[in-house]
Amino acid sequence: MRKRTRTALEKMRNYAQKVIYYTQEMDYMTFSNDTKTLEACVFNLSQIGELVQYLDPSFKQEHIKINWQGVKGLRNRIVHDYEGLQVNIIWHLIVEDLPELFKLIETVLKENKY
Repeated sequence: MRKRTRTALEKMRNYAQKVIYYTQEMDYMTFSNDTKTLEACVFNLSQIGELVQYLDPSFKQEHIKINWQGVKGLRNRIVHDYEGLQVNIIWHLIVEDLPELFKLIETVLKENKY
């Protein structure tokens, strides 16, 4: 694995870990009413999306189970249409999609230690 991809994955893991930690004791109603946590999570999700561009195309192709274009698209949506974000969609991504991404990144980083 190239150093650039490894560094991006490590950063993505750290951002994902923060979101998971921030929301671990929450349900949707608590999350949607907690603007600090919501904004912190949106920031970290945007950072994850930004880092997609630093992943090698071969890495993304090898791990097509993750919708890399969708991850990057979320970043674009956050940056360009922050006011139009729907909290329920952000919550769904955090609860349903982020744990899968986190597990993949953890596995890849463990398998490729050197």
